[in-house]
Amino acid sequence: MQNDVKYILITGATSGFGEATAIEFSKMGWNIIVTGRRNDRLRQLKENLIKKYKNDVITLNFDIRNQNEVIHAIQSLSEDVKRKTHVLVNNAGLASGRSPIDEGNVEDWEQMIDTNIKGLLYITKEVIPIFKNNKSGHIINISSIAGKENYQDGNVYCASKHAVDSLSNSMRIDLLKHGIKVTNIAPGAANTEFSIVRYKGDLNKVNATYEGYLPLVAQDIAETIYFVCSRPKHVTINDLVIMPSAQANATLFNKL
Repeated sequence: MQNDVKYILITGATSGFGEATAIEFSKMGWNIIVTGRRNDRLRQLKENLIKKYKNDVITLNFDIRNQNEVIHAIQSLSEDVKRKTHVLVNNAGLASGRSPIDEGNVEDWEQMIDTNIKGLLYITKEVIPIFKNNKSGHIINISSIAGKENYQDGNVYCASKHAVDSLSNSMRIDLLKHGIKVTNIAPGAANTEFSIVRYKGDLNKVNATYEGYLPLVAQDIAETIYFVCSRPKHVTINDLVIMPSAQANATLFNKL
């Protein structure tokens, strides 16, 4: 195991951007801490990464919406691992449902707010003291084009991602004196489990979302995160919007 190298902590690593980021950083020689609710997927990811890249992989199985679980998970890390943890990727997030504001499902609203905003805050609060003690660190917040502009029937999801965008700016201000970098990454349309979750398994709606153009894939975002983290110490990428070439904004696509 490469226990002498840096660790990156990635939330929501059981699929999509998070899983791809774990693979990308493993390939580049980093040790990995992956979190998620689906323990079977975490175990499989760990097995695959260790087998292929021979690095250290730590799995933390918890629900990021539960503050006590978050606290317990981060406290379970050894002091040696904490000392070597240099990056937090706040990737855990989701969209649940899509409807006009007056027809919204309150349970969907709460799930998005609890995951996308409160969950991000819970884990960031626990990791910041680690970075402060290390006198360095880098927080990567995965927002969305929905955090830059609103679109019809996206109301609460857009609001949650606007919150991530705003929190990224606030973190950057508050943590500047501690030498902690903060980067906000806002992807456009990406073909991951995102739409499967949003449309609750309705494959007709899922397939229609990506029909007629080539969307981003998880690897695109993983490579972007690695690029951001590999900049020299005096360089920070504050805010980055990444879109498929066929997408101009949140709603305008050049479809075939």
